Amino acid sequence: MELLAPAGGIEQLEAAVRFGADAVYLATERFGMRARAANFALEDIPAAVAWAHERGVKVHVTCNILMHDSDIDELPEYFAALDAANVDALIIGDMGAAALSRIHAPRTQLHVSTQASVANAEAAKVWHSLGASRIVCAREMSLEDIAQLRERIPPELELEAFAHGAMCMAVSGRCLISSYLTGRSGNKGHCTQPCRWNYTLEEEKRPGVHFPIEQDESGTFIMNAKDLNMLAHLDELRRAGVDSIKIEGRNKKAFFVASVVNAYRHVLDGEPADRWASELEDVSHRPYSTGFFFGEAEQACDYDGYEQHTLHIADVVECHEGTMVARCRNRFEEGDELEVLAPGAPVRRIRARNLCWLPEADGVLGAPEPVAVANRSANLYRFVVEPCEGEALPVPPGSFLRRRQFRRSARSGA
Repeated sequence: MELLAPAGGIEQLEAAVRFGADAVYLATERFGMRARAANFALEDIPAAVAWAHERGVKVHVTCNILMHDSDIDELPEYFAALDAANVDALIIGDMGAAALSRIHAPRTQLHVSTQASVANAEAAKVWHSLGASRIVCAREMSLEDIAQLRERIPPELELEAFAHGAMCMAVSGRCLISSYLTGRSGNKGHCTQPCRWNYTLEEEKRPGVHFPIEQDESGTFIMNAKDLNMLAHLDELRRAGVDSIKIEGRNKKAFFVASVVNAYRHVLDGEPADRWASELEDVSHRPYSTGFFFGEAEQACDYDGYEQHTLHIADVVECHEGTMVARCRNRFEEGDELEVLAPGAPVRRIRARNLCWLPEADGVLGAPEPVAVANRSANLYRFVVEPCEGEALPVPPGSFLRRRQFRRSARSGA
């Protein structure tokens, strides 16, 4: 199975590739469902694609917003540019946009977005007749539904399914609540996530008097979906006929992408899921579930928020002969015990010794200054790596440092 990872920006793209993604999906500033992600300028797509291809990784570009005529009018030139950039696939949910992609991006594969809500073989066959090479399954499908679909469609038509990440109170992501309440349409990439809000009832005859929807003191998060986590069920997805598993998260940081891709890569390559399950607890997440794959999806009605068991501390810039240079993301101190998250390697524990700040001015490094605390965000620090166990091992650039630290960010309904 292909491991398809989100790339909300260049840092996420690099993390996904380094930690084992077979393909990435991303967007430009237009036509994608994650308008708040960093995304890519159209003129930067050729370089991003070339960089990924050099490392054997495919690039899919999302073009899956709700399309109006003003959007459609821009697509011929846009598709031609993506085709010229050697993009591997376009992820499209609108039939008109799909038809134009076959004309103006003939070398680029057409993948049908989950926004199209394809949940039956006849719909899949129609899309295939229009040139689609892959269907992204409707998120409401069970494993049994997917297996049945696989049996009824042409063998060359691939199936992709979400395996990890945020879920929402909608039909395959098509929701009108944000547009209705705030004027910002989720179907145009500007969702305000009102399904995560705390709701109460107002009594009709007493305006301003609110009551909880459920038996709770201050309300309930009735539409707040749990996050999806299928790490322990990859063999079942494979047996159902899924060709590609997709990680949600184009609004996530590079540390999240690296951590999740790393866990799924190791399990796809044959390691036990329980060995890597804790890695998915270490990154920011809502309570986990298996979505609709084994029944109805679950909601987290008690609170809206995230929790994580580690804190992203720094990004590794270089490491030679036991001395590391890292870019600070969160405060750490001389002697702190840190964990190294490196591609293709087990997680290792180290201590930071002889901590120095490396001042930068116009890209030039100044003289190292010994410090007790690294507290300048995005600044470079140098320190000696003291392994907590075993021997010091090489740490490649692009690895991450983290610290054991439980955090919860939540608005409780109780």
